[in-house]
Amino acid sequence: MSAPSRLSPRPFRFRLRCTLAALLLLPAPAIAAAADDPAPPTAAELKQLPLEMLLDVEVTSASKRPQALSETAAAISIVTAEDLRRSGVRSLPEALRLAAGLHVARFDARTWAISARGFNSLAANKLLVLIDGRSVYTPLFSGVFWDVQNPLLEDVERIEVVRGPGATLWGSNAVNGVINVITRHAADTHGDLAVLAAGDEQRAFAAFRHGGTLGSGHYRAYAEYQYRDALATADGASAHDPLRIAQAGFRTDRTLADGDLTLQGDVYGGRIGHPTLDDTDVSGGNVLGSWSRALGPGSDLIIRAYADHTLRDAPAQFRERRDTFDLDLQHRWQRGRHDLLWGGGYRSSHDDVRSTPAVLFDPERETIAVGNLFVQDQVRLGSRWRAQLGLRVEDQSTTDAELLPALTLSWQMAADRLLWAGAGRAVRAPTRIDRDIVVPGVGPPLFVGNKDFESEEALAYELGYRMAASTAAVFEAVAFYNDYDSLRTQEGPTGLGAPVQLANRGHGHIRGVGVSGSWQALQRLRLVGSGTVLRSHFGVEAGSRDLTRGRDEANDPHDYWSLRADLDLPRDVELDAWVRQVGALPNPAVPAYTELDLRLGWRRPGGWEIALVGQNLLHAQHPEFGNPLTREEVERGVYAQVTWRH
Repeated sequence: MSAPSRLSPRPFRFRLRCTLAALLLLPAPAIAAAADDPAPPTAAELKQLPLEMLLDVEVTSASKRPQALSETAAAISIVTAEDLRRSGVRSLPEALRLAAGLHVARFDARTWAISARGFNSLAANKLLVLIDGRSVYTPLFSGVFWDVQNPLLEDVERIEVVRGPGATLWGSNAVNGVINVITRHAADTHGDLAVLAAGDEQRAFAAFRHGGTLGSGHYRAYAEYQYRDALATADGASAHDPLRIAQAGFRTDRTLADGDLTLQGDVYGGRIGHPTLDDTDVSGGNVLGSWSRALGPGSDLIIRAYADHTLRDAPAQFRERRDTFDLDLQHRWQRGRHDLLWGGGYRSSHDDVRSTPAVLFDPERETIAVGNLFVQDQVRLGSRWRAQLGLRVEDQSTTDAELLPALTLSWQMAADRLLWAGAGRAVRAPTRIDRDIVVPGVGPPLFVGNKDFESEEALAYELGYRMAASTAAVFEAVAFYNDYDSLRTQEGPTGLGAPVQLANRGHGHIRGVGVSGSWQALQRLRLVGSGTVLRSHFGVEAGSRDLTRGRDEANDPHDYWSLRADLDLPRDVELDAWVRQVGALPNPAVPAYTELDLRLGWRRPGGWEIALVGQNLLHAQHPEFGNPLTREEVERGVYAQVTWRH
């Protein structure tokens, strides 16, 4: 049964929707694609650029088209390949700590809570994550299983993180942000790469990659294995939940007479420990193809398709097999003052979730289909003013069609200064957990989903400013306000023996400020910092029986910040320090913590690099997320790494 329509919101919200819709119906709206994307600067080139020139580096995630950072009217941060190398991180969740504005917390050896602008939880569901344009969220709960997202970090060109809604371009679930992991073109990975690392927490890591030419194109193939130790319980004992996983993959890039073709894929398999239950087995694979072609001056086309298979078998918990197919098309058309993008797509995700005594999904098998059409236009209103208008229509098989509009106005105050303001609507679509879950899986149910569960809704507003203060400093500041409605609640029993049922009777708002910047303090010393302050309020409708009053949907710190220093010493020695602080979490309570990572690297002739990395050095162990009765704690760790490139 589809969710009932919600076309009678509060008067202010209704007026805003009408205003945005009217603006978006002006001539020449559109949405974006960047077919012939010029090769981005390499890590070595980025390192040598004056900082104000970094504003000219092209990004694609904010508008789905190549655009200089100096002209991008969105809160966006870029984690470069050089940032990854010098930070010493060895997993994607750790790498996301480098991005401004993200709250990244670890619960156990495999589970991470990651979100932007609030709503963080172990099942965070308002952040869309892409790897080379392939969505890795699961319709099981609209979040990400971070333990199986393991791109070889040495092959990552950059990670673009857009804070704020991206639903007009990327669809539902891009409510509070979009993460796009972009790997290198195969032409940039010729030769051999070998990486070996070992330590007490990062027990073992090994990877090998080979690349070269293949006819008129380029290719690479890689394999990697990692073994991460278990975390600790509060008394310092092992939690007995290590993670062991292997992955292999390939990428080919070819220039054909009628366009450019990319084909890539990965397969993985692993085992994840559990403190009290049998190990969880995970496996999967994906293949992605992308074809782009220039159709003429100012016009290009890109078609992308991928298939993805995953299997997660957690004994006595659940077993999910999922097969996903996705196809999208984007066309860009530039004429006069208009830069128009439009397109559409279709996604089908079929699952088979087996019941256990702990949990049941009714039905056990389901296919969720999503179709969309979108259009966006960037209009130059003068030499310094630009408007960006967009609208997406998205229809999902489990709910009513949604209209997702957005409007941004920007003022290029100078070549190195940009001021922008924007507003948009985003939704978080219903998931299998929202609609179909039954707990326990046998006997009288105590907790059930709701077949009439609706989409959660957000109206988001943003004001931002970005500048290059000099040849040595770049600064960005953003203020935001997000208003949420139809949030998930847990409605108490209506009578004796009745279960708790999910519903959409919550509402709330989150406001905050984020700042970030880089400063070349000395010729050999670079500082990179960011900070975020959040304030939130959640409530429920009159008559709601949710005893949590909506508090269980998020657990966010009031503030968190990060500061990194990269120092180049004589004789090709590098010293990198990284301090980060996260404020206390309210519910469940987690104390504030401050931690320090250090890396000492030595680059040698012949392509050799030796590094010693210390992580979480200020405490023997500390908690980051979760209930004190079940959470685990992150321990201090040290590992050594040897890298060879030829």
